[in-house]
Amino acid sequence: MANYIKTINTGDSYDIVIVGAGISGITLAERYASIGKKVLIIEKRDHIGGNCHDFINEAGILVSKYGPHYFHTNDEEVWKYVNRFSQWHHYEHRVIGHNHGKSFPIPVNRITINTAFDLNLKNEQEVEQWITAHKIPIADPQNAEEAVLARMGKELYELIFKGYTTKQWGVDPRDLGTEVTDRIPFRTNDDDRYFTDTYQGVPLHGYTKLCEALVDNPLIDIIFSTDWNQYKDQLSSIKKLFFTGKIDQYFSEKYGSLEYRSLQFEFETLDQEWYQQYAQENYPSLEIPYTRIVEYKHSTGQTHPHTTISREYSTSEGEPYYPVPSERNKVLYEKYRYAAMELEKQNIFFVGRLANYKYFNMDQAFRNALDLFDTVENGAK
Repeated sequence: MANYIKTINTGDSYDIVIVGAGISGITLAERYASIGKKVLIIEKRDHIGGNCHDFINEAGILVSKYGPHYFHTNDEEVWKYVNRFSQWHHYEHRVIGHNHGKSFPIPVNRITINTAFDLNLKNEQEVEQWITAHKIPIADPQNAEEAVLARMGKELYELIFKGYTTKQWGVDPRDLGTEVTDRIPFRTNDDDRYFTDTYQGVPLHGYTKLCEALVDNPLIDIIFSTDWNQYKDQLSSIKKLFFTGKIDQYFSEKYGSLEYRSLQFEFETLDQEWYQQYAQENYPSLEIPYTRIVEYKHSTGQTHPHTTISREYSTSEGEPYYPVPSERNKVLYEKYRYAAMELEKQNIFFVGRLANYKYFNMDQAFRNALDLFDTVENGAK
């Protein structure tokens, strides 16, 4: 098993130092320990797993401290990799939205349109015709609002996207990049799954247990509740450093501060077996302060007479979750990216969502770390 240490002896010889015990950090730690390298992970929080950390609450229900995570991928290699460290509970994610007194599947499909607008579109061809009649001809969408208007039209934009996006990001959708809404699919059939990937599920015993299995190697030392800056100078002789934190903070924000959105959670345990129909139900209306309610038992498969839900509020303060895809941030990140590339000559590498200032799905986070390991060690491209 890994060694959970309380202090760092700077006299110890480490081949690899990794800042951050999230998916990116622990994947790299596992890979390097597997080839006999001595690894130190420095984590500022008091737990492993980063934002996918989960735990059994006082009621005995498995919940996620930082919100739900649903694993889905078409990457067979990544799927085989994660299956080495956990059994998996098959779960296909579905979402319902509530607005204007109606409840409908998200992403948009035939049932969504029929339910929301009291229609009776009978097949995919009729759905395509309806969309064609309502979407706005914008040849080159420049922002998140235009991207949806060009794909689906004003009616669906205002029903599902406008309020939710405004609450989630704290700005008008016109001030966000097209990638914010482009990543949400649209279907003309009745498939109400949020993801259509070949492999879908959650770790049978939770993400924290998965992460612990990844670092189950005596060559790995982990220290929690520690700011890596206090050891930065003492660890200067290490062979390789991997940084998974905020890239602007590494450089002391010398070019300026990058923006992130955070989340706050209102947990409630209820004396009933179930609260809602699906694991996640969205509330796009601006009249409701939270963006969604999550009921964890739906995705974990846990059997329990009680249930725990969380209401999710988006905020500009707190733990960084999502890079804000504005033009200002894109320009600023490029400056940090070039500075980071220069440090690769000194065997200092930046990896993960915060260090790459990019949103990753879970499989992409694993893939990104695995690819970096292969590139650094084997020269893979």
